[in-house]
Amino acid sequence: MEPLVTHTGKVIPLDKANVDTDQIIPKQFLKRIERTGFGQFLFYDWRFDEKGQPNKGFVMNQAAYAGASILLARNNFGCGSSREHAPWALLDYGIKVVIAPSFADIFYNNCFKNGILPICLSEEQVEELFNNAETGNMNLTVDLEFQELTTSKGNIYSFETDPYRKKLLLKGLDDIGLTEMYADRIAEYENKRPSNRFVEIRN
Repeated sequence: MEPLVTHTGKVIPLDKANVDTDQIIPKQFLKRIERTGFGQFLFYDWRFDEKGQPNKGFVMNQAAYAGASILLARNNFGCGSSREHAPWALLDYGIKVVIAPSFADIFYNNCFKNGILPICLSEEQVEELFNNAETGNMNLTVDLEFQELTTSKGNIYSFETDPYRKKLLLKGLDDIGLTEMYADRIAEYENKRPSNRFVEIRN
């Protein structure tokens, strides 16, 4: 997992509340066994029509938002089932940061485990960002260490995040990476542990 310390990117304003994980990555695309390749199916039912052609009215298909890496959304983003494929699809598409007034708990946790920073701002602050992102020309700089968002106009928004999750994201550590930090101690324990050890069960 790549560290996320600072990030500057264009903003996609997804003006929808209660976006669930089946909308983020529909269930028919969950057959892949890798974590990659899901980006092409992100928001598939909104991005494409019934013939598989791009829906020109959907914000992500508009040229002004091409290459955007920060997603701006409304309340309760990532609700629904607990599928980890949702952050996989966002990350594979190129989304590094998601901003919303609130997130579903499991999705919120899965974002940190997969290198995406979910940021909660107030509804008023999110509304301000939506108003400025409508032209497709708004860039944001995210500084995780100082927990600040800075707009291209110089406006600064502070945000809160869990210190432990912040530390792992700054270092680019997921659960596996964290475990690998203790590889020497695990190996030492395994070497000291008798290979013929067993537990006797008595009635």
